[in-house]
Amino acid sequence: MREIRYIKAITEALSEEMARDEDVFIIGEDVGGPGGAFGATRGLLETFGDRRVKDTPISESAIVGLATGAAISGLRPVAEIMFADFLAVCMDQIVNQMAKTRYMFGGMYTMPVVIRTSCGGGLNAGPQHSQCLEAWFAHVPGLKVVMPSTPYDVKGLLKSAIRDDNPVLFFEHKALYAMKGEIPDGEYLVPIGKADVKRPGKDVSVVATSRMVHQALEAAKVLSGEGIDTEVIDLRTISPLDKETILQSVEKTSRLVIAHEAVKAFGIGAEIAAMVCEEMIDRLDAPVTRVGAPFVPTPFNLENLYLPNAGDVAAAVRNVMEF
Repeated sequence: MREIRYIKAITEALSEEMARDEDVFIIGEDVGGPGGAFGATRGLLETFGDRRVKDTPISESAIVGLATGAAISGLRPVAEIMFADFLAVCMDQIVNQMAKTRYMFGGMYTMPVVIRTSCGGGLNAGPQHSQCLEAWFAHVPGLKVVMPSTPYDVKGLLKSAIRDDNPVLFFEHKALYAMKGEIPDGEYLVPIGKADVKRPGKDVSVVATSRMVHQALEAAKVLSGEGIDTEVIDLRTISPLDKETILQSVEKTSRLVIAHEAVKAFGIGAEIAAMVCEEMIDRLDAPVTRVGAPFVPTPFNLENLYLPNAGDVAAAVRNVMEF
């Protein structure tokens, strides 16, 4: 095992997959010489040349449209969209073209496209550069949605996404890019659609995504001092959703808190809460509780008050433990 930053784990995954399969190529704004908005593609132009690392104009619709056509032609594009907020610009290409092509043509074509993008707050980047929009895309049949929280997971999941024959939206939280974590020296894959129990526990289940996994783990440490044993589940993949891991955990603990950075209203937490209530409401000893951001745009100068944190998770856990 060796320690590596989250952002470098992404670079390694891209480099290894490009070396393994010459059909893999990268497109996006400034992905060549500058190495991408956050440096994830740095050095790949020098290694693989400008045929496989292509800078594009500032046109998200063109980037995703090119990727869709390339995938139909048998290539495996990895498109970088600088900020998840900008996915709104290419929504038609993603939702009405990329997501539906395999279905509409009866499986005649595969659609091995990965769209990498940065999401979330933490950098005071304002309301148009700080959103978590994963629920938009989890709502669309034909798309897979991934949100890794650690260097280990981001590398293994990105490699799996590139090898997948379906379109994958790959959300990287920008506040995690600098974090360090251990990864194996050799090649490994992390399966899409499988959650990870980051901390076993018996009193309450906390299902979290992306940055909120670390907030949940921090809350669990505090709660352990209060005699509350918290199980923390990292979804890793939003769609397909690992229902089995969630239900097994709730079967054990009988209490559920769901934590995501996206606004609480209409988020993935609501889907998980509904699923658990539909399938095992008789096993619950307390109401399902959600932790998320308030239903307002991300404020530039009040971001620290806006973003959900470990204290919010701990408070939600204490609340469900009172029942």
